[in-house]
Amino acid sequence: MEQISYDDFAKLEIKIGTILAVDIVPDADKLLKLMVDVGEATPRQIISGIRTFFADPQVLVGKSCPFLTNLVPRVIRGLESQGMILAVGNEAVFSLLHPENNVPPGTLIK
Repeated sequence: MEQISYDDFAKLEIKIGTILAVDIVPDADKLLKLMVDVGEATPRQIISGIRTFFADPQVLVGKSCPFLTNLVPRVIRGLESQGMILAVGNEAVFSLLHPENNVPPGTLIK
């Protein structure tokens, strides 16, 4: 495993975001379009490959999770993704991460 310096880690901006809406990306087996409140004036659109882990993706609405918010935007299936949801897992197990206490959208993870 490659090690990084603390300065490299400090460049990451990770914020708690609340998922406001979820849509299935047409013609994509794994992709969901999430609209996420990360404490900014307008919600961010985040495209994520987590669809196969949720029989009903609408259960994600209202969940608060950590999001990487200073990632360079990327176009996936014609949709701009403005960040990345953080989760854990492998092919056998998957879990979203959630704060233990209620924290407002936009709270920085330190």
